[in-house]
Amino acid sequence: MKHEQDRTLREGKRAKFTQPAKKAKPALGRWLLAGGGLLAILLLAWFWPGSGAESAGSTVQAGELPVSDGAVRLPVTTFDDGQARFYTHHADGKDIQFFVLKSSDGVIRAAFNACDVCFLDKKGYRQEGDEMVCNNCGQRFPSELINEVRGGCNPSPLVRTIEGDEVVIRVDDILSGARYF
Repeated sequence: MKHEQDRTLREGKRAKFTQPAKKAKPALGRWLLAGGGLLAILLLAWFWPGSGAESAGSTVQAGELPVSDGAVRLPVTTFDDGQARFYTHHADGKDIQFFVLKSSDGVIRAAFNACDVCFLDKKGYRQEGDEMVCNNCGQRFPSELINEVRGGCNPSPLVRTIEGDEVVIRVDDILSGARYF
């Protein structure tokens, strides 16, 4: 009888090893987690500042500016390459943003990084070649019309003067654009 029990036990063990192995099915939770993670990465890459659709052009982030005698003074030569430089002036809890560029006709121009139409979305502009492009609606504006054409989705003009070898922008003129930000 003992022999019979041993044989039955051995046959049971042998049967376990001779049957084809079952394929493990991935858990639905792991698939959902992986898919959700991939989706999050794609959305982050698309909407991260300076990436996705908004990075199609070239921009130079120049940052915050020092103010002296009630004005911002920038060397004219900074803009010789035709690239728009984006600046921020902090005032009364707001970051007032504007850009300065030398247009294709050789004139140095300045405008707020906002317009009368799309400013509520706070997306501003980017430069693509010789055009400034609204990051909200995609409208394109030739550089030689910046600071000339007003209203609509045109970049809101910012008063600037050239004094010798400097571009001068009065702080009071910068503050006049606070409503956009």
